[in-house]
Amino acid sequence: MGLGPLWRPWTARHEEWEPGAFFTDRQHLGPFGAWHHLHRFEDVGDKQTRLEDVVTYTLPFGPLGRVGNTLAQQAIDRMFAYRHRVTTADLSCHQNYGLAPQRVAVTGSSGLIGTALTAFLGSGGHRVTRLTRPASSDQDAVSSVAGRWPDEVLGTSDTVIHLAGENIAGGRWTNARKQRIRESRVAGTRQLTEQLARLEHPPRTLICASAIGIYGHRNLTPVDESSPQGEDFLANVCQEWEAAAQPARNAGIRVLHLRLGVVLTPAGGALARMLSPFRLGIGGVLGSGRQMMSWISIDDVLAAVLHVMSEPSLDGPVNVVAPHAVDNRTFTHALGSVLRRPTMVPVPAVALRGLFGVMADALLLGGTRVRPSRLLDSGFTFRYPEVTPALRHLLGRIR
Repeated sequence: MGLGPLWRPWTARHEEWEPGAFFTDRQHLGPFGAWHHLHRFEDVGDKQTRLEDVVTYTLPFGPLGRVGNTLAQQAIDRMFAYRHRVTTADLSCHQNYGLAPQRVAVTGSSGLIGTALTAFLGSGGHRVTRLTRPASSDQDAVSSVAGRWPDEVLGTSDTVIHLAGENIAGGRWTNARKQRIRESRVAGTRQLTEQLARLEHPPRTLICASAIGIYGHRNLTPVDESSPQGEDFLANVCQEWEAAAQPARNAGIRVLHLRLGVVLTPAGGALARMLSPFRLGIGGVLGSGRQMMSWISIDDVLAAVLHVMSEPSLDGPVNVVAPHAVDNRTFTHALGSVLRRPTMVPVPAVALRGLFGVMADALLLGGTRVRPSRLLDSGFTFRYPEVTPALRHLLGRIR
C-alpha cells in the first residue's frame, strides 16, 4: 500500500465465510493498527444483489494516529466507491451481452491486463484457466512444458486469449532486449497457434494481443484498421506477431488481433509510473507535448474482450483504444487537474533520449491518432470515451 512515496506490504487473512452470503478478512501485516473487513451479499430481487462492506479499523501510533483519521477515511471511501462502481459496471456488462459461460484459457494471466481479465471473466460465470510459465509458483494455474501447454486444456477451451510477451517498457532497448521482445511475441505465438492447429477439437476463437505500434508514428494523421502499417522496430514486430497466428487461422479458428493502445490503470503501466511525480507536483509535458496518445481505460479493455468474444462476425485486427485520442500536453494537464497538482516541470526530449535511448522516441516522444473503427461499427459502447472522466474514475476522484 502506498502513502505518498512510502510503501508497505499489506497482508490479510480470509477468516469466516459462508458461500453466497459473506466472508471476512483481517489484517495480518500492514499499515493499519487493526483492520477487519466484512463483505456481505444479500439478494434483493431476481436480478439484483446488495453488496455491503463493513470495515472496522484503527490507525497506527495510538493517539497520534488519530490526526490522520480524516485523510484515511477519505481514502477508504474512495476505494470502496471505486470497487462498487466497477463491480456494478462489470456485472451489467456481462448481463448486457448475455454470453453463455465459456471455458477460456489465458496466457500472460499474471500480467497487467491478464490479472484484471481473468477476474472480470470469472465474475461473468466463465471458467478461466490461467496458463503460466514453468517458473510460476501459482498452484491454481497450468504451467507450460517446453513452451507447450497441455492439449487437454487447450482442446477443451472455447476461447484462448494470448497475452504473453516481454514487457517492451521494461528497460533500454539493447540489441539483446529487442531480440527478446521479438522472440517472446513471434516465436511464442507461432508455437501456440501451431499447437492449436494440431488439436482434434481446437477452440472456436483465438484472441491475440497486438499493439497500435503496428502503424508506426503518424501523430496527427488519423489511422484505423484499414491503414497501412509502419516500418520501424515496433511496427515490424507487430506485423510478425500477427502473422505468427496464421496456423490457427488456417485450421479454421476465428483469430482476432487486439491492437492495444496505452492502457490506463493505477495498478501498473504508464499511468502508475506517472502518479508519483505528478502527486509530488513535478509532473510535466514530455518533449514538445504535441505527440498523440491513443489511450484506453482498463475497464474498456476488458469490456472490449467480452465484446469480440460475443461478436462472431468480427475477426482480424481490432483497434482497442478510446475514440478520442489526446496529445501529451492535454493528457498532462488532465492528470494534473484530476490530482489537483501543478504540471509546470517539462521533460526535454534530449533528457528522455539520454535516459531511455531509442525507446524514448518509440514510446514517449512519438504518437499516432488511432480510431477504433471496428469496435464502433460493431456496436461497442465505451464506458470512458473521454480522458478526464476516465482519470477521475480510475483515481477515485469522481467528485
